[in-house]
Amino acid sequence: MIYCVIPPELEGELFAKLTTYYEDNPDVTVIVDRRRRSGAREAPASTPDARRMRERRRVRIPGTFPAIDAP
Repeated sequence: MIYCVIPPELEGELFAKLTTYYEDNPDVTVIVDRRRRSGAREAPASTPDARRMRERRRVRIPGTFPAIDAP
């Protein structure tokens, strides 16, 4: 199965065209992306209970590596 994903901003322009283009190919399904994107539709909440973005990268361990003498 192949999905042809259209962003919501281009749905009116592309959905009908691409559905018609791929109607003879049963392996392709044309869909509109309905996922929410951060900041795209609503402003971030300013209440203290609002969800916060957190850093997902690992914190580096402080310090340095010892010097290595190559032979």
